[in-house]
Amino acid sequence: MFSNFDYDVIWRSLPYLFQQGMVFTLTLTAIATVFGLILGTLIAMMRLSSSAVLSGFAVSYVNLMRSLPLVLVIFLFYFLMPYVGQWIIRADQPVQVGAYASTIVTFTLFEAAYFSEIMRAGIQSVPRGQVMAGYAIGLNYREVMRHVVLPQAFRNMLPVIFTQTIVLFQDTSLVYVLSITDFLGAASKVAQRDGRLTEMYLFAALVYFVICFTASFFVKRLQKRISIIR
Repeated sequence: MFSNFDYDVIWRSLPYLFQQGMVFTLTLTAIATVFGLILGTLIAMMRLSSSAVLSGFAVSYVNLMRSLPLVLVIFLFYFLMPYVGQWIIRADQPVQVGAYASTIVTFTLFEAAYFSEIMRAGIQSVPRGQVMAGYAIGLNYREVMRHVVLPQAFRNMLPVIFTQTIVLFQDTSLVYVLSITDFLGAASKVAQRDGRLTEMYLFAALVYFVICFTASFFVKRLQKRISIIR
């Protein structure tokens, strides 16, 4: 079955695959995770707010993002935002956003909707008595959230956050629609150039499997540790 399998094409392409493709994939994953968590936490707090306006906006945002395919959001942002920017600043021509900036913003906004639901569950998992105790010793709402609720929420939700990050890592392969060279995109270009589709796509699948399986294994161990601490 693998008598014509060319291992050398994989070996020759390793620097390109990892130094360019994988670097971009990991960079996008890290940026979207960090800023998605920050924005997602803010959205979660808005949703839990007593303000109907803030809560309604948060619910609408989450429902909108979770109801659209990520690849469609990438297309919409990339093609529509130049015209939105033109309208906002009253420019004569569409504002050029660029594929890289568009991808980073799109993934951040999209993942924020999922992280917000994770954080909302984490915040609600903190016993109400601890919140009341924070108010009892003179802390205001912001201080209670900062010193009492959010630290425990992050700890409780760490396994789910890491699991969502693994999903995000896999979803970065969708940037191919904008012709950006991520790891899968780099493998695809090598496959098309050398006519070795089987070798390159099998190798890409193996790399994704090893990374995601290893990360999932550590998430399970972390989940057991957190359950013991509780």
